[in-house]
Amino acid sequence: MDHLRYSGLSFETQRTAFLDIVSADPLIDETLSRVRALGLPDWLVVSGALYNSVWNHLTGKPSGYGIKDVDLFYFDESDLSYEAEDSVIARAAPVFADLSLPVEIRNQARVHLWYPSKFGRSCPRYTSSSDSLGYFASQTHAVGVRFDMDGQLDLVAPFGLDDIFSFRITPNRLMDNQQTHETKGARAKENWPEISVVPW
Repeated sequence: MDHLRYSGLSFETQRTAFLDIVSADPLIDETLSRVRALGLPDWLVVSGALYNSVWNHLTGKPSGYGIKDVDLFYFDESDLSYEAEDSVIARAAPVFADLSLPVEIRNQARVHLWYPSKFGRSCPRYTSSSDSLGYFASQTHAVGVRFDMDGQLDLVAPFGLDDIFSFRITPNRLMDNQQTHETKGARAKENWPEISVVPW
């Protein structure tokens, strides 16, 4: 049960452990340094690459195990066109070209424009990259990091970190995302059998 050694501890203890783990992971460390150089507004590296790296560390698996890609959010309301987002993706492509995993970049200011056609239901108009985390299908996945003005790693975790350190995927019922919660939970359990998935 050593993989649960941070489960149930205070948020500050978990925060320190989380940031220590992700900053020491070579994939995350390299990604963060490159993202910083891009200078995107209100950026956050979010979700799977982070909590999967914590699970890998705590279960003795190698860096990058079970991770499909790195999700990078930014927030720019100045131009909500597809073309503007696409130009950011194109500008970032050579920056991340030789990373071991693809980097998926999305402007959170325009998610509400394409979400209904992709998922068949509406989503709110987000107010920031951090705001969008609160609507993830699973609370466990709602985590992001970025560098603050002083160059320190900053954490965004609207639901805390105990689910991550408890290897527990907990639903976020704010939106009708049951299928996403269940699909991601099942996939995670294949890679990390220690995980429990809380039913929707």
